[in-house]
Amino acid sequence: MANIRKPIVKLSRRLGISLGKDKWVSRRPYPPGVHGPAQSKRRPRQSGYALQLQEKQRAKAIYGLRERQFRTYFDRAKLRKGNTATFLVELLERRLDNVIYRLGFAATRRQARQIVSHRFVEVNGKAVNIPSYQVRPGDQIGVREIKKKKTLAAQMSAQAAKHELPKWLAGDAAALTGKVTSVPEGEDLRQVFDPTLIVEFYSR
Repeated sequence: MANIRKPIVKLSRRLGISLGKDKWVSRRPYPPGVHGPAQSKRRPRQSGYALQLQEKQRAKAIYGLRERQFRTYFDRAKLRKGNTATFLVELLERRLDNVIYRLGFAATRRQARQIVSHRFVEVNGKAVNIPSYQVRPGDQIGVREIKKKKTLAAQMSAQAAKHELPKWLAGDAAALTGKVTSVPEGEDLRQVFDPTLIVEFYSR
């Protein structure tokens, strides 16, 4: 995950999605800036290219990736036989920082990235500080024992206890552990962006 230097609220409103805990997208459902309200009233019809680009930008912002990183995921998905759009989302979901977010250990993916980068997390008993690490079915994920003494660990546990897990993950909020039971599929791959338009964008 790359550092997004643009203000998150502005980026959320520009893309029409929430990238954090903010509620500005619903409060002000129009782009930022003095001309934002006017733009929302007279939205010109977008071309096919514009729609494809918008979906790509949304996906990049959600997972916090730069263009080169995102294109690498697309290229990897394209090499597999089957639905490239499905494989693309699967690869993005299997990032370690995203898994920490899905387990409820972090309120946002940005926070999940920090948790991983600060060596709070271990996979199969070994510390991992690479947010892009790809988890596999059977992987055991948890917070390192030495980090459970931190105040943040208690906050993570309380947050995870209220979090609803996707079908492909199992977790224990009290112990701050989780397991990848399968690859994400079906409803667990549903996103606020359309991956098929992203495939069309790169296939031009």
